[in-house]
Amino acid sequence: MSSFGESSSTDTTRWPGTCPDTQIWNNDLVVSLLHSADMRPYNWSYTQFSQFNMDDSLLLVSGVFLGPHNSSAGEIAVISLDTFALLSRVRNKPYDVFGCWLTETSLISGNLHRIGDITSCSVLWLNNAFQDVESENVNVVKRLFKIQNLNASTIRTVMVADCSRFDSPDLLLDVGGPAAPSCQVFDLGSDGDDEAPAPARAKEGLRRFLDDILDGRVQPPLSENALETRVAELLAQGRTRPPEPVAGGGRKYLVFTTGCLTYSPHQIGIKQILPHQMTTAGPVLGEERGADEFFDSLDHVIDVHGHVIGMGLSPDHRYLYVNSRSWPSGAVVADPMQPPPIAEEIDLHVFDLKTMREVKRALRAHRAYTPNDECFFIFLDVSRDFVASGAEDRHGYIWDRHYNICLAKLRHEDVVNSVAFSPREQELLLTASDDATIKAWRSPHTVRALQAPRPRPRSFFSWFASQRR
Repeated sequence: MSSFGESSSTDTTRWPGTCPDTQIWNNDLVVSLLHSADMRPYNWSYTQFSQFNMDDSLLLVSGVFLGPHNSSAGEIAVISLDTFALLSRVRNKPYDVFGCWLTETSLISGNLHRIGDITSCSVLWLNNAFQDVESENVNVVKRLFKIQNLNASTIRTVMVADCSRFDSPDLLLDVGGPAAPSCQVFDLGSDGDDEAPAPARAKEGLRRFLDDILDGRVQPPLSENALETRVAELLAQGRTRPPEPVAGGGRKYLVFTTGCLTYSPHQIGIKQILPHQMTTAGPVLGEERGADEFFDSLDHVIDVHGHVIGMGLSPDHRYLYVNSRSWPSGAVVADPMQPPPIAEEIDLHVFDLKTMREVKRALRAHRAYTPNDECFFIFLDVSRDFVASGAEDRHGYIWDRHYNICLAKLRHEDVVNSVAFSPREQELLLTASDDATIKAWRSPHTVRALQAPRPRPRSFFSWFASQRR
């Protein structure tokens, strides 16, 4: 078992904090800068996330865009890794949707539409990375899903899990037996026996509810926020498209953070993407819907009873790792704008996306100290044998993902908000911190292998002489 200890090799690169630059690095034995692009001419305040596509030909970069009157939204830039040219820019709202690749040439972004004070609608869009098409009849964008948000919640942190990878050999040991699940998983799919509520039935329910309010039969009286949420739920009942039947091979899952009780992201939503939805060709604005279908429903919801602050997928995309800061046991959300206090300990949960069950005891070692409204998003990453995460306690952490053992604690001078394994060398880890450094960590085993003297090739004459003896 390899470990990343104090004797690990580290390279440190320094950059100005909250920098609006896009930087691409070479991860050889000596880490070097390949390309840097200044995004300030596009009114970017800072970059926050990046992702390579499957064949490493394109780079998605997500940043925060400064709009009119000091408003902020997100924007996604696509950069060619052959020429380092900026290929396209896509607006992304809210900015912590981040964005992700769906295919090698198409990416997912978000938009948010306010409906009421605490009710909104998230729209997820599929965008072509190459938007300089020659024909106006060729779509460069297509609406994927339109999802209702209640109680000030929004969709954030989107990622795609490829179900075709589930059968890859990726052993996940369960040492000591399974633990009692600490999170609830809800399957929202229809079994075919229950008919979705008809619009007429939903209207009747809303009429009865409003009559009860006017006649004083609703006790205790509802607050304005509770009234808005109840009316929004009733209106959506007959206007929501039910989940599709589970498709066969080739499907993908869209995974994101969401909620239903408060603005604090306390749930993980899962929505299958069908093969015909993986292209921008076809209807653009949802013409394939029925006249009464306005929203899309989710297939599964995982409630972690706490604030989700990070997510990552295993290399085979079967296991979802989730950083969360739990609410107190038995906590009840009375006001969506005042979520329960969150713990300082960060729990790292593991969910099997094939069975939709929590499968491992929550890992604990890392900590965070900020309250709900100032909470850092802590990116994590998973390799074949390891899982790594940042923390607010000025350290990065590495665990053995099969045995739940903390292998290393990697020091910085400020919050460590992002980590990433090299996809080719799992014993190389990068950590990024608010101390304005990126550190590259290698295990002692890898350092010894890279620094070992290589045997000098023998000349032909010395070989010939040895053969004559």
